[in-house]
This record gives sequence, structure tokens and C-alpha cells, in this order.
Amino acid sequence: MRGVHESLITDIALCIIAAWVLAVVFHVGRQPLLLAYLVAGFTLGPSGFGFVDDHGSIETIASIGLVLLLFLIGLEIDLRKMLGAGRVITVTAMVQILGSGLIGYIVFCGTGLAKTRIESLYLAVAVALSSTVIVVKILYDKRELQTLTGRITLGILVLQDLAAILFLALEPNLSSPSAGAVALSLGKVALLVGAGFSVSRYLLPPVFAAVARLPELVLVGALAWCFAMAGLASLLGLSREMGALVAGVAVSTFPYALDVVAKVTSIRDFFVTLFFVALGMSVPLPTWDYAKWMMVVSGVVVASRFLTVFGALFGMSQGHRASLLPAVNLCQISELSLVILALGQKSGRVSEQAMSTTAFAFAFLAVASTYAMLKDDPVVQWISSWLPKIGLRDLDQTNPTRLAGGPSPRLFLLGFSWAASSLLEEIRRHRPELLEEVRVVDFNPLVYGELRRRGISVVYGDIAQRSVLEQAGISEARIVVCSLPNTLLKGTTNLRLLQEVRALNPTAHVIVHAERLSDAATLDASGVSLTLAPRLLEAEELLAAIDAADRNLLAEKKRRFHDNIANRDEVVP
Repeated sequence: MRGVHESLITDIALCIIAAWVLAVVFHVGRQPLLLAYLVAGFTLGPSGFGFVDDHGSIETIASIGLVLLLFLIGLEIDLRKMLGAGRVITVTAMVQILGSGLIGYIVFCGTGLAKTRIESLYLAVAVALSSTVIVVKILYDKRELQTLTGRITLGILVLQDLAAILFLALEPNLSSPSAGAVALSLGKVALLVGAGFSVSRYLLPPVFAAVARLPELVLVGALAWCFAMAGLASLLGLSREMGALVAGVAVSTFPYALDVVAKVTSIRDFFVTLFFVALGMSVPLPTWDYAKWMMVVSGVVVASRFLTVFGALFGMSQGHRASLLPAVNLCQISELSLVILALGQKSGRVSEQAMSTTAFAFAFLAVASTYAMLKDDPVVQWISSWLPKIGLRDLDQTNPTRLAGGPSPRLFLLGFSWAASSLLEEIRRHRPELLEEVRVVDFNPLVYGELRRRGISVVYGDIAQRSVLEQAGISEARIVVCSLPNTLLKGTTNLRLLQEVRALNPTAHVIVHAERLSDAATLDASGVSLTLAPRLLEAEELLAAIDAADRNLLAEKKRRFHDNIANRDEVVP
């Protein structure tokens, strides 16, 4: 027993050291860290140098990582958002899940990758799910979680997780899906979910409140809750991974969830790293046969995302960009897919070839989609340029809405977010006659539709493209404003945008945003009329708030603030 324990500790140490060394190398080379973890696992595993060849150790590492990974995914699922998903997200998710699954089932039955229909079903479910871990990490790093396309992507991922939970509930009885067996499975799931939510609602809050001042007890308590639910699921004949997922979801909507997430996050990266390293170990040496089937699986994933996600969103008038970006974001296979296939392999319904092929496809798509998401602007622009040639025209770019009989626009707002929305409201309140002279250029379909409804002149298009600025009539502008920081601009910067505007209109007054104070000199040299640094205005407001607090006048300042926002009717609330 001592030898086994020492071997496991040694294997974990090797995994972490190899992952760290390769991660540093990949970081210096500006390559995805996920690829480093997979390469580390492959190098250490039986197909590489064989430093870790104990399959028991590998399975133990993977099992621990999977349970905690599912718990953390559950913590990030917001049930209120899931239940209150908008029509666009709900319809798109349903089309994507059912459509991708159907496409996969037909292809896998027809090509011979799956030997049985039940195996085709497992593979179809696997390719219908996308990676929450990969997508959330990249969107977070790009600061795009709260963008329109980010919210659509996350909404689809949440509903995919719900579909995975339903499949995990039915999975034990797929071989003989009688009404009684299905009802029994659903009853077990209902018992697991009911127990989880009851305990998290009535018992856990006072427990966590009592130990809130002891961070280590919060962490240990969260892990104890995770493994307790995993054990209950196992006793009920369900998967431990499903129990961990339910444990996370059960506490995700309650006040103490933030504290739990904060504590558990401290060990998240450790176990997620172990999971991907263990996954790399399970990848066999590639052969032409594996490569062929990997490309089939990968092709099904990519093709099904564009057919279903883009098709559904474009059909609901979301425009090229808002329809293409979520499709690009979702072009991977989920970690849950590997869990589902592992369960199928354990029960003898999924072959080793199908499991290994999907693992290859998971690794390949994880890397390829990471690059695609990091370079999504040129990808989307290239695809968008071809769509009109097959009859899929974008939202109107050449005929902007204009008030009948109104003057030509002289104030252009390039990009439309919170600051531009508040500016438009200030114009409505204090200079309403100026509204007839405003033109907005933006590629958010929701903004486009709302501005059209309000009768504001608007052009749908990407301000990073010179042709869009030309078609919008920027050469006639007297004042041009870009209120977006560089971190929110896609495919351009305030400096490049200024240079494009100056080339098309040398005489306009151009006002742009400066995120860094050092940018002001460069913008001045390029001909900017005025550089705004909202951080300075915010600093003045914060100092005024501090002064008000010193004089016990914060209540009055708060009242004035709420009076100010009470009757605002902004496009972006």
C-alpha cells in the first residue's frame, strides 16, 4: 500500500512539473496553455516516454479532476439565467443541440465509426456539447463575457449542460429504455436533485455562516459537499460526476456561493491542469486510421455548429457577426462529452476506438478553436465576405435609417455601448433637436434594431472596415466620436480608427477615448481634436464621493444619483 501511495504522489508530482515547464515554454511562445497540458500528459503517458505508465494512477488523477471540474462547472451555472434565457438563446440552443446531435447520429451510422446505433447515439451526444471550460476561459481573457455574442454563447453552453444532465440521468438504461426503467432513472435524479437543493437551502447556509471567518473550513466544507453528493449519486446508481455537477448547481444561486467559489477557485487550476494532463496521457499514438476518424468527428462538430448556430441566429435577424461569432466560439467538444463516453465505455456500449478518436478530436479542436477564438475577427470577416455571394445578405449596411425630411447627419457615433447610450440620452434630454443630426455606426443587431425603432439614423457595420465608414458617409461628418476603449474595439484601435477617419475627412472634429494617458501624445500627433480619459472624470467623482462621506453627505449624493437615473430611457440600460 505504501508503494502505491508513493507511486501516485510521484505521478502527480511529475504531471504538475511537466505541465508547469511546458506551460512556461508555451506562454513564452504565445501558444495556448491548454495545448501545453495535453502535450505534457502525452509525453509522460504510455504513448510518450512512459514516465507514468500506471493506468490506475492515471484513472485516479482523471477521476479526481473530473469530479472537481464538474463541481466547479456547476458552481458557474446560474439557474435563474438558465430558466430566464431569452427567446434568441433558447431557440438557438434547442436548434444547436438537436441539430448537431441528429447530424452526428446520421454521419456516425453512415460512416461506420460507430458499430452499433447505441454507440452512434453516445457519439452524437458527445459532438453536440461544447467546452464550457475552454470557452469561458478565453472569453474571460478577451473581456467578452458580457458582450452580446458572449451572452449568447454562454446561454447556449448553459442549456447544453442541462441537456447533458438529462442524458446522464437516462444513460444507465439506454440499452433497454423501457418506460419503467426511464421512470426509475428520472426518480433517482429527482431524489438526488431534491436532496441536494434541500440541504443547500436549509442546512448549508448556517454551516457556512458559522465557518465564514475560517477560509480553510469553507474550502474543506465545499469539497466535502461535492464528494458527499458524488457519493450519494453513486449509491443511487448514477455517475459520481453527475452528483458533483448537481452539488455545484445546488449552491450556485445562494448568497454563500460567491464565498464558496472564491475559496474553491484556489484549487481549480490545479485539478483542471491534472484533468487535461490525464487526458493527454489517454491519447494513443496517432495512426492514419485515428487521424481519418478524428477529422470526421471534427468535421461534424464544426459543420454542425455553423449549420445550426449560425442558421438559427441569422434566421432571427442577428446579422453576420452576431451569428458567426457564437458558432466559432462553440467549435469544440465538451469535457462532459468525454465523461459521457467514458461511462459508455465502462458499460461496454462505446468502443475503445470511438473513445480514443473522440479524445483526439477533443485535443485537436481544443487547440484549433482556441486559435480561432483568439483570431475571430479576421475569421468572421472572411466568412462574412463570402456569405452575400450565396444569397445570405447582412443587415442593411448601405441604406441607413434617416428621419423623413431631416438634415444630413453631422454627429457620428462610432461604436455604441454604455457611454454612447448615456450620451444619446443626454442629447435627448438637453439638445433634442440634435437627434436628427446623429448617425450611429455599430454591428450589434440589438442596438441596430432599437435605434431604428427610435428613429435614429443608424448604419449596421464594423467600424474597423474602411468601406463601412465610407458607406456611412463619414466624409460629410462635422463631429466624430468614438467612446469605446481599445479593449472593446474589435479589429482596430482608437489610433487606427482616427487615422482612417482623418484619411476620409481631414476637417472633422474627432473625439476619441484614451485608456492609457500615454496614448494622448500619439493621438495628438495623428490629428485628434480631443482625447478623453473617462478614468479622470471617474476619479473626480470618486474624490467628490469621499469628500461627501467625510461631511456625512453621501445620502444626499445617493439621492441625487437615483433621481438622475430614475427616468432615463437609454438604448443600453
